[in-house]
Amino acid sequence: MDTHSPARPADRPPEQTGKPQSRTTFWNSLSDVAGRIRRAFRLTPITKRRWANFKANRRGYWSMWLFLAAFVFTMCAEFIANDKPIIAVYKGEVLFPVLIDYPEEKFGGFLALTNYKDPVIEQEIKANGWMIWPPIRHSPLRAVRDYPTRKTLDGQCLGFPSPPPWASNAAFCEKPPASYLSIANRNWLGTDDGGRDVVARIIYGFRISILFGLILTVLSSVIGVISGALQGYFGGWVDLIAQRFLEIWSSMPYLYVLIIIANVLAPGFWTLLLVMLAFNWTHLVGVVRAEFLRGRNFEYITAARALGLSDATIMFKHLLPNAMVATLTFLPFQLTGAIAALTALDFLGLGLPPPEPSLGELLKQGKDNLQAPWLGLSAFGSIALLLSLLVFIGEAVRDALDPRKTFR
Repeated sequence: MDTHSPARPADRPPEQTGKPQSRTTFWNSLSDVAGRIRRAFRLTPITKRRWANFKANRRGYWSMWLFLAAFVFTMCAEFIANDKPIIAVYKGEVLFPVLIDYPEEKFGGFLALTNYKDPVIEQEIKANGWMIWPPIRHSPLRAVRDYPTRKTLDGQCLGFPSPPPWASNAAFCEKPPASYLSIANRNWLGTDDGGRDVVARIIYGFRISILFGLILTVLSSVIGVISGALQGYFGGWVDLIAQRFLEIWSSMPYLYVLIIIANVLAPGFWTLLLVMLAFNWTHLVGVVRAEFLRGRNFEYITAARALGLSDATIMFKHLLPNAMVATLTFLPFQLTGAIAALTALDFLGLGLPPPEPSLGELLKQGKDNLQAPWLGLSAFGSIALLLSLLVFIGEAVRDALDPRKTFR
């Protein structure tokens, strides 16, 4: 064999193979990442037992799915209830009015915003293209423009709030337009005192309530858990000073703070969220603090200190998982309390400014318009359904995390 002959590709060392080696390294790295993801989401035996206990509570289990379905449904509110088409094709151009505000001059008008329910604009678009409308052709912020008023028993024309079509057999004061007679244009739960569709306001108000409650619960839980962990783990002067601060802070009536802010600033979603967050984070501090005080002297924590682990590692990797069992039990009830608080503030006129859709504001309209029972009943039914689902979920979570609770 000639010792000076060139080496074959198979005889080359691995570092000289170039692209095949890099491809192999890429797939090995990808497999390693996939394995890490599978291990991260692998259910431990205790998690499987808790999930089985949660599923055994049929009321809480199905309440969770109903709540998730309502949450996903309301997240797509713009595509369900809106006075703008979802998609329109005009003179060969594809438009998305539900996402983009087009000026009326685009369709031959002169206004800054297009009213797609205007018969002139509607006929113009249909003559040069087509539109796909949401199932409910009403906005929660704008009054119904083509609503035909009804007559009272003495012959007078009713104004707003107007009853649902299935709850009133009174004659119309004038002939209703053809567009109103379609199913999507009907006000199936009537209109409020501003002429806005009640169904659309319930859908959007439902979404605002859920989002407000979720954001407030998550942020207040994070702050409360960190505060309780620091107090319970370090104790001493840290715990003493923090406890005295909590006693003073918790005694402040946040309702008066909201009244002051409502007179100084225009109340809005984020303003209310920040004010309530400033007082709502204290609810979980006591629970987390008690769990850390109980667990900081356990043998495995003493061993972790002896091994030289940092305080942050011990707190959040070893102590916090044990404390989270008690904390997670309170989270659904925290969410319920946050939604109920927003509803109460809206009912008192200290919440979201009108005409923002809100279940509490709709409930207030029902109180102010006793002659229109559909307002109060619609708002009460929506609030009762939402809070009941969350309470049932909270009971199921509490039973699932209870080590003494077993289901057969």
